[in-house]
Amino acid sequence: MADEERAVDPSEIGESDAPPVEDAPYKLVFEANKCIAAGKCAEVSANWEMKLSTGIAKPDAYFFDETDLDHNVRAAEACPAKKDRGVIHVIDRRTNEEIAPDPEGDGTLSVDW
Repeated sequence: MADEERAVDPSEIGESDAPPVEDAPYKLVFEANKCIAAGKCAEVSANWEMKLSTGIAKPDAYFFDETDLDHNVRAAEACPAKKDRGVIHVIDRRTNEEIAPDPEGDGTLSVDW
C-alpha cells in the first residue's frame, strides 16, 4: 500500500516524545493546516490559545490526564473547521480511540491527511 493510502494510526502520532501513558493517557492530534482561526477552542479551554501573529490556534500541552480532559473535549467539539467536523482530536492513548469530536461515532481518527 502506498504511503498516501496508508491510514493514519493515532497511536503513532507524537509518541516519540510523549510522557508515559500512565501519566498522560490522553493526547491531542491537531490539524493546524486546516485551522480557520475561529477561536472557539480558546474560548472553552485554558489549554488553547490563539496566536494572533499566525491566526492559528495552539495547545499549551498535547499530552494530559483526566484533570484536563473535559475542557480539551469541549475545544474539540466546539471547533467549526471542516464544516463542524473539527480539526482538534482528543485520543485515548490506552485504546487509540478518538474521544472527540468522533463524528463517525466509532472512535476512528477523523483527520483528513
